[in-house]
Amino acid sequence: MSETAAPRPLPGIGFGRGASGAAVLAALLVVVFVTGLGHITQGTSGVGFWDLLRYLLGARESVGGVPITEVLTGSRLPRVLAGIAVGLALGTAGALLQSVTRNPLASPDTLSVTAGAYFALVAFAAFGITTPLWASSAVAFCGGILAASLVLGLAGAGSGAASTRLILAGSAVAMALDAASATLLILFREGTTGLYAWGSGSLAQLNLDAATRAAPVIAVVLVIALLLARRLDVLGLGDDAASSLGVPVRTTRIVAVLCAVTLTSVSVTLAGPLAFVGLAAPVAVRLAANRVGALSRHGFLIPACALAGALLVLLADVVLRAIMGAQAAASIPTGIPTSLLGALVIVVLALRLRDMGSVPRAYVAVRSQSRFVLVTVVATVLLVAAALTGLLAGSLWLRIGDIVLWLQGTAPNLISLALDDRAPRVAAAATAGAALALAGTVVQGTVRNPLAEPGILGITAGAGLGAVIVVTSGLGGRPALIVLALCAGLSTFAVISALSWRGGFLPDRFLLIGIGCGYAVTSLSTFFLLRADPYDTPRILTWLSGTTYGRTFADVIPVVVLLLAATPLVYGMRRQLDLLAIDEDTPQIFGVRREQARLVLLIVAAAAAAVSTVAIGVVGFVGLVAPHLARALVGVRHGRIIPVAMLLGALLVVIADALGRTLIAPSQIPAGLMMALIGAPYFVWLLYRSRTPV
Repeated sequence: MSETAAPRPLPGIGFGRGASGAAVLAALLVVVFVTGLGHITQGTSGVGFWDLLRYLLGARESVGGVPITEVLTGSRLPRVLAGIAVGLALGTAGALLQSVTRNPLASPDTLSVTAGAYFALVAFAAFGITTPLWASSAVAFCGGILAASLVLGLAGAGSGAASTRLILAGSAVAMALDAASATLLILFREGTTGLYAWGSGSLAQLNLDAATRAAPVIAVVLVIALLLARRLDVLGLGDDAASSLGVPVRTTRIVAVLCAVTLTSVSVTLAGPLAFVGLAAPVAVRLAANRVGALSRHGFLIPACALAGALLVLLADVVLRAIMGAQAAASIPTGIPTSLLGALVIVVLALRLRDMGSVPRAYVAVRSQSRFVLVTVVATVLLVAAALTGLLAGSLWLRIGDIVLWLQGTAPNLISLALDDRAPRVAAAATAGAALALAGTVVQGTVRNPLAEPGILGITAGAGLGAVIVVTSGLGGRPALIVLALCAGLSTFAVISALSWRGGFLPDRFLLIGIGCGYAVTSLSTFFLLRADPYDTPRILTWLSGTTYGRTFADVIPVVVLLLAATPLVYGMRRQLDLLAIDEDTPQIFGVRREQARLVLLIVAAAAAAVSTVAIGVVGFVGLVAPHLARALVGVRHGRIIPVAMLLGALLVVIADALGRTLIAPSQIPAGLMMALIGAPYFVWLLYRSRTPV
């Protein structure tokens, strides 16, 4: 090749920089080794550091009658090696995904690879299909690659997708897959025993077999990833520049994604879905690259991310055991502290990102007044029909005459019992659905994003955390649950708002911070749930999945009171919502105090979402689907969107509840899971329609 045709050297190439990169790798290797040694000294058997040291010197072979060899080979070493293997795999996977998408928030978790792999394994376990380790990895790979392909296709991540769009697509697909996994866990409790705790990421191992079998696969894929290093360096210059320099862009991306999914599937098979290691490790290394230039080269970046991932996993496990004690920490998956760390990384990155304005807008044709009236009437009729069906449907199907007798107080005992149970459930579903739709309408209008909703923003997760604390701690009855759930939901919103308002409110930042806080709150809910009485776990998991089971009319009263107060307030601010939904400048031109209006409206949305969670648990997608359908049917004016969205929200939850009670009667599927299974495909369709050409 002639000198004029040769590509220019990439930043970070040179002997000095290479030496500094090697020094960083050596330091990471030493720290991982030392942390691993410290990890081996922790455990529940009473074998400590000095016992292990004396054993290595040949002085003692048992402690308290427990052979030290069995402790090491049966518990300590398998756990440490599993942590190192999983960390290496996830750190490398995250580095590859961030490089090929050119997105700092890409990871196996945000691209739903982990959720897809976990769902595939849960499905096999639920239906009693037993597989060896290598076959389990293949099953997890298939689930992960399908999920990643869907997310990347929806986000348009092939040419560097915007962070908000990628996270929205990944969150929606992950929510659907998690809902499907939770459905299987609830319906097939015997075949999936222990999978809920394992589903949060657990390093517990029976022996060394799993780690030693996974090690060769991880090593081979790491070598392939290193062979891609030069191509990935050039790919960072842009697709056009990389193509002109002879790099096969499409092939490089495909191979890198396949390597990332393979590593993730091996990790999930070995230790369950250990969340956000694949996000936090590459982010930490890329930040370090600002000071150590060699780390910007993939030849150093990939092994550094792998070692950083191993270090994060070991540190999470070591710190958890040091704080809680080995015995108490045994029931807490390592994935919980890593999830908290990943949530923190998302929030920190969101604070550093500028508003990209890349989220899709809702462009809807103007609709007539007569169309609005027609849609309102039809939605009302459908809601009444759905509510009537909800009263009649169940394991025992009733007739309309039975309802009349029940209202007159003359129905037979069996019919009275059935309707006494169903009527509050239908009322709770309708009112909570209307409240979620109202919250979703407000959120979408204020942040100018038709794909936002209270569930994605973490508000409902906050309310769920409050309820879980009450149930697991026995602090009080229903009144305490209502108060703490409402306070937790509003507190979550307050934290999100406070962080978002720093440096000026930006819609993209608000969404990403909300998603990050939602992940953190969900991790805390899992923590309290796993520390509770195992007998209560299925019941609490069902409630967190969104259910109307056991509801009374007393549970509906708080939602009705909130709707009576919030609906007139939001409707009275419909003009401000219309202006806020346009852009940042228009409200000021028309004299609207933009930040004050946003704050008031979002407080109402948070309260509505929190109260609805108290009534029916955590139900997602209602606040997304109902406002979007309303906007498509009656136009962009919020004076019309608000009532239609509330009617549609009530209709959707009533239908989801009725289907959940009847499809597999006498067993039941929680309404929240049914709503996720219905709403997620609709969300995917919205993202597909709004994707930008690449």
